[in-house]
Amino acid sequence: MRFLRLLPVLLVLTTGPACADWQVWTLARTERVLREEPAGTGIAVQLSAARNEWECFQVLMRSDQPVAGIRLEPSDLKGPQGAVLPARDARLYRQHQLQITEASFRNEAFRPGWYPDPLIPFDHPLTRQPLGKARFKAIPFDLPANETHGFLVDLYVPTNAAPGVYRGDYRLTAPGRPAITVPVTLTVWNITLPRVPTLQTALGDPAARLRSYYQQRAKEGKEPEPADWAALGEQCAELLSRHRINATPPSGSLVPQAQPDGSFRIPKEQVDRFREFVDRYHVNAYSVPRPTTVVKDPEAEREKLHAWLKAWDEAARVLNRPHVTFYTYLRDEPNDEEAYRFVQKWGRAMRAARSVVKVLVVEQTWTQNDAWGDLYGAVDIWCPLWPLFKEESARKRQALGETVWCYTALCQRDPTPWWLLDTPLLNYRVPTWIAWRYGIRGLLYWGGMAYWQQVDDPWTNPKTLDRRNRRPDGKGPLYNGEGSLLYPGRAVGYDGIAESLRVKALRDSIEDYEYLAQLEAAGKRAQADEVVRPLASSWFEWEKDSAAYEKARVALARLLE
Repeated sequence: MRFLRLLPVLLVLTTGPACADWQVWTLARTERVLREEPAGTGIAVQLSAARNEWECFQVLMRSDQPVAGIRLEPSDLKGPQGAVLPARDARLYRQHQLQITEASFRNEAFRPGWYPDPLIPFDHPLTRQPLGKARFKAIPFDLPANETHGFLVDLYVPTNAAPGVYRGDYRLTAPGRPAITVPVTLTVWNITLPRVPTLQTALGDPAARLRSYYQQRAKEGKEPEPADWAALGEQCAELLSRHRINATPPSGSLVPQAQPDGSFRIPKEQVDRFREFVDRYHVNAYSVPRPTTVVKDPEAEREKLHAWLKAWDEAARVLNRPHVTFYTYLRDEPNDEEAYRFVQKWGRAMRAARSVVKVLVVEQTWTQNDAWGDLYGAVDIWCPLWPLFKEESARKRQALGETVWCYTALCQRDPTPWWLLDTPLLNYRVPTWIAWRYGIRGLLYWGGMAYWQQVDDPWTNPKTLDRRNRRPDGKGPLYNGEGSLLYPGRAVGYDGIAESLRVKALRDSIEDYEYLAQLEAAGKRAQADEVVRPLASSWFEWEKDSAAYEKARVALARLLE
């Protein structure tokens, strides 16, 4: 969310014998506004964007008396020489709020209140058709007295948009009241972001999580399963792609099949379907099954392991999409000697095959315990927890041609930009700036973005990971929103997943990474680093003022234009 608060506005609207001070303002920065917060200032919106980039803004409102039937109407944005960004292409949402009364573990700056996060779309996110009956609806919205609520507008700049300034007027309406005009100005830079993201992401498979969620609820007699799983998967993939996050193809999309001669082969028709998925959803990384599903001992069955890997090599050749990284998630957090021995054995055996399939291990680039030995020579893609990243060690591995990703989970070790519902929204934007500085090329997160197993209703209960019941005194850690960036869509009128403010902030961060990657490719890494370093000096030190990132992004764009 990248915009500025501008001129203050106070609208006094007459409703019969009584008057209500209906205060409306807009917000450009990567911030959330709680229900309890007073009215802000500035109704005019000023945005800037590259082509093939999304930009969003919040329209916020508060009144000393109830206001019923509020709607937000989009507008065409008209630009140079008759160019138009049509209103029909804008995506509008109402912000739903969750009450959080208990702080997440180690959140010392916690404020109890009603936090906006889930986004209720005005229409179906895939078909753009009207939504049916639902528990929560975007519009019309009845604004209660003395509460702050908001809408979110998402604008896309197509790749063929003419550079220049575009203007339009959005309107906030309510029966019996004058409409409120929200002037919107969008400057389109002469920059185009790539169709396929540069940053590689592995945030899990929300479609699979959603399937498990609905199947469990059907088993418990709470609600039926969706009638069309394929449509649900398509909606999930489109949503992820729109946010520059890797989508996962349906299970079994690529399956090496054993041949009589001992080789393996992935059928061409599977590769063709996979290519269609990659192209449609702009996928840049794919997690192949673990080799342990085929081979029990990588040393004793070396020939079989290599034959299986050769099937992936041939599939990658036929696929002919060199930007797609094939990798296997070999081991999650190897934190003891046995786990280290496993990675050493399997990783080195796989790397000896020189396959396109890379070995990813969720581990830092330095050895936990010297007695266990190191993992060097066994790992292609290192993925350290943010606070366990050490620059000197990582640079050594990168110099050898190895890749570094990174991940976050819970609130471990020294504070980093923890991802929780009650931590600043800016925490979801900062990490890619830090990652770029260190040459980190990928981002991983657990839970499939939809970890709802511990809550009956994610739309009302934020306590997605609650470990207080593990201790007799009930004082274990609580993590609001942990493992969950999305929401089940049935509550808002469709089977699928619903977006959130946090996913929008994460998308903005991935787009920011594109600016930095383009500057690096243009030989301007040093100039870009001068902009980034004051904001994101390390995983432990980052600028907390969201406005600073907006200014920095403008500076990056000027370096590119």
